[in-house]
Amino acid sequence: MIEHGIDAVTGAFGYSGRYIATRLLEQGKTVITLTNSLNRSNPFAGKVRAFPLLFDEPDKLAAELAGVEVLYNTYWVRFNHKLFTHARAVANTLALFAAAQRAGVRRIVHVSITNPDENSPLEYFSGKGKLERTLKESGLSYSILRPTVLFGREDILINNIAWALRHFPFFTIFGNGAYRLQPIHVDDLAELAVAEGTGTENTVINAIGPETFTYRELVAAVGAAIGRTRPLVNVPPALGYAMGKMVGWMMRDKFITREEIRGLMAETLYVTTPPTGKTSLTEWMKKNSATLGLNYASELNRRRDRQTPYF
Repeated sequence: MIEHGIDAVTGAFGYSGRYIATRLLEQGKTVITLTNSLNRSNPFAGKVRAFPLLFDEPDKLAAELAGVEVLYNTYWVRFNHKLFTHARAVANTLALFAAAQRAGVRRIVHVSITNPDENSPLEYFSGKGKLERTLKESGLSYSILRPTVLFGREDILINNIAWALRHFPFFTIFGNGAYRLQPIHVDDLAELAVAEGTGTENTVINAIGPETFTYRELVAAVGAAIGRTRPLVNVPPALGYAMGKMVGWMMRDKFITREEIRGLMAETLYVTTPPTGKTSLTEWMKKNSATLGLNYASELNRRRDRQTPYF
């Protein structure tokens, strides 16, 4: 094993994984990535070796993790689709945890979600709950990070709210819009993840930003930042979903799902712990107002196209 071992990041050619890998490289670490996008442009000038995520081949997956000291896991899916499902993502992640254990990985830093619950009717949150329980019971050293909404140049949610505000004369709010969320900048999450990778204690941390918004306040803040203060129209969730489905059909994507609406309205993206991120979304949007929402960010395009960089 080389000095200080190897750090492995799932999805380093994607979104949050790329920020984690960047911070590790800045610290002089040797970094590899396990990815489903081997042909995507390597943003690290060859400094990060890429290996396939061989979930269905446990021996090979464990061999890829040989010599790895810390595994940073960002792998997940946003919604169910014919190409991927939450159930498959859970099974794949369990295979990854088992391979890490076989390979002798010292520590796993696992990206989860705020308010995971195995008994939740929402598969996103029940799946994350099952993975947390399994990791806690594995005997491996772990740090579980629970972010809410991530924002950054490559994000989807905030960008597509801005895109919709640029293209439509009004914006629909599901119900009263009073449910809260606490967005965190993707690099703040990466900084926290890398710091946790050096630890030894088992930890569970809510990774939230310094600002709390109601959903209505969030949309209004996005509109103010980009100079598109549209009327915000409260509608029943079912109608809001139907309108979002039309946008998704137009863009050949899923703009929003029923589960995401239910999760938002149930305040699953809100906790009462102190913030761990320091970057203000309000200030970040002001600095990036010229480009925020200029182009639609498609979740499905990112899944179908495994070559084009996110940004």
